[in-house]
Amino acid sequence: MKAYLIKRLLQLIPTLLGITFISFVLIHLAPGNPAMMKLQMGKGGESLGEKAFSEQIIQQTKELYGLDKPLYVQYYTWVKRIFTLNFGNSFKDHRKVWDKIAERLPITIQLNVISIFLVYLIAIPCGIYSSTHSGSLADKSLTAVFFILYSLPSFWVAVLLIMFLGGGDFWDIFPVYGISSVGNETMGLLPWLLDRMWHLVLPVTCLTYGGLAYLSRLTRAGMLEVVREDYVRTARAKGLSERVVIFKHAFRNALLPLITLLAFLLPSMFGGSVIIESIFSVPGMGLLGFEALLSRDYPVIMAITVISAFLTLIGLLISDILYAALDPRIKLE
Repeated sequence: MKAYLIKRLLQLIPTLLGITFISFVLIHLAPGNPAMMKLQMGKGGESLGEKAFSEQIIQQTKELYGLDKPLYVQYYTWVKRIFTLNFGNSFKDHRKVWDKIAERLPITIQLNVISIFLVYLIAIPCGIYSSTHSGSLADKSLTAVFFILYSLPSFWVAVLLIMFLGGGDFWDIFPVYGISSVGNETMGLLPWLLDRMWHLVLPVTCLTYGGLAYLSRLTRAGMLEVVREDYVRTARAKGLSERVVIFKHAFRNALLPLITLLAFLLPSMFGGSVIIESIFSVPGMGLLGFEALLSRDYPVIMAITVISAFLTLIGLLISDILYAALDPRIKLE
């Protein structure tokens, strides 16, 4: 186990470097120049036009950001900073990238932890129930409901929720802007917590419903495959209760496909949702990445890319370890 972990951790370095190099090249080859985009906006936000700027001013701006150097030199300089966990300053407002991430990350984690918890809490029991009642009316009803929810676009559902529950054309029940009320910093702990939860109801709903169909069907398929195995029939023949047979013998082996999803939970918790955060004006990581793309803010884009790639690789490593822990037939070597 120790040798395997060391080997996998050493493999992370070249893999991560390869991901960052490809991302760095693609971002710099994309249309748009951060120096020109920054200079195009004059006082009051009105575009002054490219003709109003001299080539000298544009060149000075490129030199300030280091964009005048060859691409491989820029990448080498960036990699040297990354090894010291220095992502540099944002092109947009010259703030440290770490500070901007530290502001947005807790909000995104709150959204995603709650939504992931709800997805697993609802989908896995429903998947188990469907597998043990395969072909029944309840199984067919759950399948129909979950797939209808899965087919609904999140942005469309978000608009409907705003119209019906957010003071659009019907009831004004839930807030639809931000994650807290004005002056919430002066509230006590319990009122602050209730206010935050009230603001998160609609965004969390939009982030949760789509994953129910996929995870429940995955659980159902895994359970149906396992309950037909000989060792499950043997456990029933020994007189064990159905609950013990399902949860102790069958569900443990049906977990293997679900563990694969762990590799994507960590980066999803970090990356956030661009669409939902934009619609509900939630200042999370998804909205930060979207704004960075629009403004060609290379340091922020690369920071998000590196951290997401690293979390994905760590998630894959954790999945491999859990595979071996759940199924002794799987050898890490």
